[in-house]
Amino acid sequence: MEVNDALIDNLSNLARLEFSTEEKEDIKKDLRRMIEFVEKLGELDTTGVEPLLHMSPAINVLRDDTPGGSVSREEALANAPATDGTYFKVPKVIRKI
Repeated sequence: MEVNDALIDNLSNLARLEFSTEEKEDIKKDLRRMIEFVEKLGELDTTGVEPLLHMSPAINVLRDDTPGGSVSREEALANAPATDGTYFKVPKVIRKI
């Protein structure tokens, strides 16, 4: 892959960034080094190597998602500073301009 000014300009446009001429040169050097590294990895013989799906042998150590108890509407509104009996009343935070 060729790293040129057009590629850097396109990437900076996509990222909504602006670079000076010196910064573009530094970015081109860094991008060339990254691409060379990835191409070097492509030279490795990976036949017989299973893809790594998880970093540890543990699979799904999360708890089961089971329904539990909940509070009633009256209990939820009991300590509310302001309510209309059905909903919480909160101060208005959005102004129309």
